[in-house]
Amino acid sequence: MRKMVTSILASLLLVGSLAGCGTTETPSAKPAEGAAPQPAAQQPAAKTGGKLTLYSPNAAEVNNPIVKEFQDRTGIEVQLIAGGTGDLLKRVQAEAANPLGDVFWAGGADSLEAYKKYFEPYKTKEFDNLSPQYVDKTNVWTPFAALPMIIMYNKELVKAGEEPKGWTDLTDPKWKGKIAFADPAKSGSSYTQLITMLTANGKDNGWGFIKKFVTNLDGKVLSGSGLVYKGVADKEFALGVTLEEAALRYVEGGAKVGIIYPVEGTSSVPDGAAVIKGAKNMEQAKQFIDFLVGKDVQALIQKEFKRRSVRKDAEAVKGIAEAKDIKLVDYDFDWAATKKDDNIKRFGKIVTGQE
Repeated sequence: MRKMVTSILASLLLVGSLAGCGTTETPSAKPAEGAAPQPAAQQPAAKTGGKLTLYSPNAAEVNNPIVKEFQDRTGIEVQLIAGGTGDLLKRVQAEAANPLGDVFWAGGADSLEAYKKYFEPYKTKEFDNLSPQYVDKTNVWTPFAALPMIIMYNKELVKAGEEPKGWTDLTDPKWKGKIAFADPAKSGSSYTQLITMLTANGKDNGWGFIKKFVTNLDGKVLSGSGLVYKGVADKEFALGVTLEEAALRYVEGGAKVGIIYPVEGTSSVPDGAAVIKGAKNMEQAKQFIDFLVGKDVQALIQKEFKRRSVRKDAEAVKGIAEAKDIKLVDYDFDWAATKKDDNIKRFGKIVTGQE
């Protein structure tokens, strides 16, 4: 793991060059000088080589060190194509007759489930080490991290004692135009947040809440999830609906932001990775899936990115709320996946004033 962390620190220099949407190729690099050898139990097999194309909506600071370490260990040349979950899933759909990608990593699992006919089922070698509540029984996707949804706020824009306590408070007129929220048609995490808020307010009556929430957005629906937490940290918005891990990274970095776990309950749906059906580099794709849920990568995402591991043997992450202390809604995963198009269309009608 020391070797991995050393490589990670060096690879962070690549973040700027690889950030943003578009096609990017992560360069290979030699192991850092002075890095300690891996423990015998974690020594990788002989380098296999080959190529792999990843489609990923992840932030560059998450993607880059993990991709670099994978390249270093395997000799596999990785091409990383970044973008929003929605846009990349549509790309997978459009390329179905001639897939150009090999792995989709890592949109919300409910979004991957909605596009499951474009993915190849694969049961990872690490399956028995994964927590049962996060796995897909059909193995169409493999969980990567559990992601509680939260409300993030800027402490310089929200007075102490006036912080919202839950989703309902986001409809208070005093927050009109001050809430950051991404378009669920483009962001997988935002879609999960939409369903979470609907569920917290009752799936049937929840659309009434969503109408009030959209009114309070005041026409400001953002094009990507990264704009939410950045917007709150930069004081463009007082509040934002976002991922726990994204907000925690700002807290760790000393930003004047806080985190709220809604009193009505939230969700902790995993994001996932899936092998694209008909992938030209099938064996490399499967190797990458196994790598993502291996013990040391899962330990890394906890330590460096404050993400919650999906492994049974994961240690608790210090400095964050324990899972048992976070109230969860009864998130209907199957409904979220099968009704995704309908739910996104209805949200769009509300935003455009057609409902």
